[in-house]
Amino acid sequence: MAAPTVFITGAAAGIGRATALTFARHGYRVGAYDIDLGGLGTLRTEITDHGGDVEIGRLDVTDPEEWAARLAEFTGPSGKLDVLVNNAGVLTTGAFADVALAAHRQMVDINFSGALIGLHTAFPYLRETPHAQVVNMCSASAIYGQPELATYSATKFALRALTEALELEWRRYGIRVLAMWPLFVKTAMTDGVHTGSTKSLGVNLKPEDVAAAVYSATHTGRGRLPKVHYPVGRQTSVFAAISQVTPNWVQRLITKTVTRS
Repeated sequence: MAAPTVFITGAAAGIGRATALTFARHGYRVGAYDIDLGGLGTLRTEITDHGGDVEIGRLDVTDPEEWAARLAEFTGPSGKLDVLVNNAGVLTTGAFADVALAAHRQMVDINFSGALIGLHTAFPYLRETPHAQVVNMCSASAIYGQPELATYSATKFALRALTEALELEWRRYGIRVLAMWPLFVKTAMTDGVHTGSTKSLGVNLKPEDVAAAVYSATHTGRGRLPKVHYPVGRQTSVFAAISQVTPNWVQRLITKTVTRS
């Protein structure tokens, strides 16, 4: 039997790298893609040194042509794509008006448009692969809009909506679409981040925590109404649960308190 396949964006470091290592340890053929070729090179060495199978390549997720080329290279004649992990993302924090417009647009382009392009381009491969799955890296910031993270939060809200829509739309093709919801993770993305919410809640998750959650979520039974959203960590689980049973004004008050706004 051919090994199952996973295609991961933003794989050179952080959550993407940990996810690539996790799937490789479980026998997956891994496609690891990023604009950081140096980081991908060391990842390839780490995986192959342990007997794993990995392909790497440059992928700017905002470029449809690069998406098409990398997916075609990775899937080859079989066209097989078992799992797509849309992980690539960037973060700029601060008061909305103080953040440069270019930084706002970059977050939209990479965090949301990059995933959208990937989903659109990967669809033919996913459709032809039995029981294919998509994992979109969402965020606890998609529960309620976050001060000092306004545009980042907005991109995750958009990704949440896209996940929910495609989970329903693509069910007819046997494609499962789900979203992971971590809070702050100890990666380069959060280095030097000092917001009201990081001061209140801390940065407690490790990339390996999220990677383990991704692998677990893609290996659960589907059932008639499969789970769509997966909070990662105790804090996110609590906030997500509260959001399901409280009115909007309570969520607003909690957010105001946590972010010290």
